[in-house]
Parts: sequence; C-alpha cells; structure tokens
Amino acid sequence: MKFATYLYRNQTHIGEVMGAAIYRLATLDPLEHVIRRGVIPTRSSDRLPLDEVTLIRPLRPGKIICIGRNYAAHAAETGSEVPKAPLIFAKFPSAVIGPNETITWDESITKEVDWEGELGVVIGQRARNVSEDDAYQYVFGYTIGNDVSARDLQLRTDGQWTRGKSLDTFCPLGPWIVTPDEVPDPHNLTVKTVVNDDVRQDGHTKDMIFKVPTLIAYCSRMFTLEPGDVILTGTPPGVGEGRDPKLFLKDGDTVAISISGLGELTNPCRVVKAAE
Repeated sequence: MKFATYLYRNQTHIGEVMGAAIYRLATLDPLEHVIRRGVIPTRSSDRLPLDEVTLIRPLRPGKIICIGRNYAAHAAETGSEVPKAPLIFAKFPSAVIGPNETITWDESITKEVDWEGELGVVIGQRARNVSEDDAYQYVFGYTIGNDVSARDLQLRTDGQWTRGKSLDTFCPLGPWIVTPDEVPDPHNLTVKTVVNDDVRQDGHTKDMIFKVPTLIAYCSRMFTLEPGDVILTGTPPGVGEGRDPKLFLKDGDTVAISISGLGELTNPCRVVKAAE
C-alpha cells in the first residue's frame, strides 16, 4: 500500500494511492497519528485522480534521524573514513517539505547547497532496545528523502552538522509512504538523483554499510524510536561536495530523486532573501 497526504479544495486529507488515483481514508487525523494508533482507517469511496490533488509532505516526523557516510564510496569521495559504527545526526522536523515544494535558501546564510538522495525508513511502533532479528517488525514503511545540506555551514563554518542540515525546506520527503509488503528487500533498490537533466547520483541500497535492521537496532539502543519517526539511511556517491571542482545547487534548479518501487520526489530550488 501507498499512503499519502494531500490537499483538495483547500482541505488536507490522507489517502491510499492506487495507480493513478487516490482514495481518501475515513479519518481527519494526520498520518503520524494514524501510525501511532496502529490501526489504518477504512478506505472511503471518495476517489480522485492523482493529478487533481496536491501531494504534500506525507507526515511530520517527531524525529528525523540521519546516518552519515553509510556508503563507502560516498565516504571516499568526501575524503572521510568509513565509520566503524553508524554515524548519527539529526534534522529538525521544521525542515520537512513535500513533493514539488521549493527548496529555498538565503545566500547571506549559505552559498553551497548540496543534494543527498536517500531511502527513508518510517517507524511504525515504539522501539527501545530492539534486536536486529526483530527490527523489521517496527517498520511502517519506506519513503524517499533528500538530505539537503549547506556544506559551507556543515564543513567550513560550524564544525558540526546541525545548522547546515536543518535549514527550513532542507528535508523533502515523499511523495508517499510505501508499506513493507511492496518493498520485500530495502537493500535491493536503485537510488538516482537527477538535477535538471544531469544524473548526479546512481547508486544502490545493497551498498549500505549498515543495513536497515542494524540501524533500527543500533538507534533504539541509544534513544527510543517513536511511531512516525524517520531514519534517513545515508546517501550513495555523487554529491556536489565530492566533485572537482565542487558543484552546488543554484537558483532555478530542479532536483528529482527516484528509488525503485517508491516513485520520484521532485523539488525546485530558489534563492530567497531573508524577508521572503
């Protein structure tokens, strides 16, 4: 199943995507509340073509847990060592936007904005000290994420990653959440990032250093995972920071991230002024 959040006639709904249509679910609650309750509402008879609704962020996570350097080739392209254990950082929930929403930044804050296409894991139930063998039981579904990164802040100004990873609009998610019955193996997926018409990343989740069960088990030892939390599992090689010369997003670019079986997440880019 594919679950999405959408706008129709200025009202927000959640629905099940089936082919080129979406069926409204019989609830007024946001998807993160539905996940927390653990009971999927019944599908209503309200059916709309997907092209007549506006998909927005599928949910607002309580936590966005990110895994750094989880692909050896990505670590190498940035001149970094491969971590011996999952390298954890976080993005603020206020950074989340949905499909076709605009990634924005003020050049008085950052001029080096980079893309990172990633597989996102949506947690389905409260998890603390989970074993790797049981980890998949705690997965509600999978989505696409873009770990947008201000490299100048992250690497050359702050010396830590919080600000450079958490500026407003720096965490596109979507276009929907796909349940595990449609993703039997999250380590058998292609990950591709295209900026305008240029393929920037063309990777595969089989190359993750730390697989999804390991990440869930490891994170749940450190802190409680709550329903609706999202783990971004790291990015394959091909980021702008790893190029010579370095290459960053600019005003007017469009970033499209596709993961096999999960669809495509597309976002335009725009430079703004602080007052906008």
